[in-house]
Amino acid sequence: MDRHDMARARLNSGQAWDDFCDTLKLAGRHIAAIDGPLSDLDRAEWYRFMTRLARSSMERLIENAEPTRPRLRDMVWRQSINVQTVDQDHLMCQFDQARDYRITGTRGTIPYFVMAVLTCPAPDAPGAEDWASQGFEGLARFDPSNLKTTGFLASQQIAVADDGSFEVILSQNDPGPGHAWLKLTPATNCILIRLTWRDRAHDIAPAMTIERLDHAAPEPVTPALIADGLAWTGQAVLGYAELVRNWWQGNQGNFAAKLNRLDYSRAQYLSNGGVPDRHVAFGGWEKRLDEALVLEFTPPPCEYWNFQLCNMWQENLDTFEDGNGWINNSRHHAEPDGRVRVVIAERDPGIGGNWINSYGHERGIWGLRLVQTTQTVPIMLWRVPLADIGALDPGTAVLTGQFVD
Repeated sequence: MDRHDMARARLNSGQAWDDFCDTLKLAGRHIAAIDGPLSDLDRAEWYRFMTRLARSSMERLIENAEPTRPRLRDMVWRQSINVQTVDQDHLMCQFDQARDYRITGTRGTIPYFVMAVLTCPAPDAPGAEDWASQGFEGLARFDPSNLKTTGFLASQQIAVADDGSFEVILSQNDPGPGHAWLKLTPATNCILIRLTWRDRAHDIAPAMTIERLDHAAPEPVTPALIADGLAWTGQAVLGYAELVRNWWQGNQGNFAAKLNRLDYSRAQYLSNGGVPDRHVAFGGWEKRLDEALVLEFTPPPCEYWNFQLCNMWQENLDTFEDGNGWINNSRHHAEPDGRVRVVIAERDPGIGGNWINSYGHERGIWGLRLVQTTQTVPIMLWRVPLADIGALDPGTAVLTGQFVD
């Protein structure tokens, strides 16, 4: 019996479903691996994070993974993975193997988008075996969260016709002159398109569709396909559970050991589907509820920048609803000399700058993105009592300069 027949048998017997449920249980219990203080709020958000991971992974890896029905679909509402900026939407389409595709669409008026093709560790017909019993060691062979960019194409590199339309070919072989091309490899798993908004109330998003160039007729789902989709989904939830733990206190970031700093790291950003057209500084933050964190930096010339505040699980504290939690190049207040001041506190202390509500959190992750620039900028940081925040003396800053690893 080949692996596809095994996957079919496991789905029909219910074994594939049981393994999926067991994998979700294993992921949820991974909070016990966090060594350090966890508030009731941290724990509540962890389990909510698990439900969001399950929901988004089902959308990406079951609903949106039919090989004869390729679709570009946005991430589900309120999902925020890997310090995802509120100003971006993520369109994804899962590939079961590197066939040839065409994306057609209209440019819209958003300032910028980028297409990236990605790969991750994955066996053929993963629905043919149990994964829960392999635990976190199984992620070495099968980890949908471990996305690596193998090629990307920014909107400025794509020719747009007078009517606003464009076309991009995705294939292993060069389609020749006159075509915008994204090269696929036999291991390509999916495409991710990041749409960056300036003003959601007025910008017009690109309209994009994807099709297979062989024009294969749509086919109904099969037991083997659903068995594979359940395995992909369970491993994605498990992989992201380990990813956020590893960023917080593992060898991928260990932010818990170096709190209240921001480190520019190309390797850190590219470790999960990033594209090398930007500089991103990540770090961990911590303060008491009666304290404030104040940052200052001067943005360089760039296509786009943003600063955002997240919880321990890399979710933006606002997540689209309250107009807080982040600032960017088009929604911020700058000092006369161009400096941007960010005040993170439970209430606005009234010292000017850009107040970001910490929403009852005492620790988490933050990020500064500088898109399409070769420059990084120094960052200054103060941790001060909220009651007497007053004037900030540069000599009392707890962080100065920039860190590059």
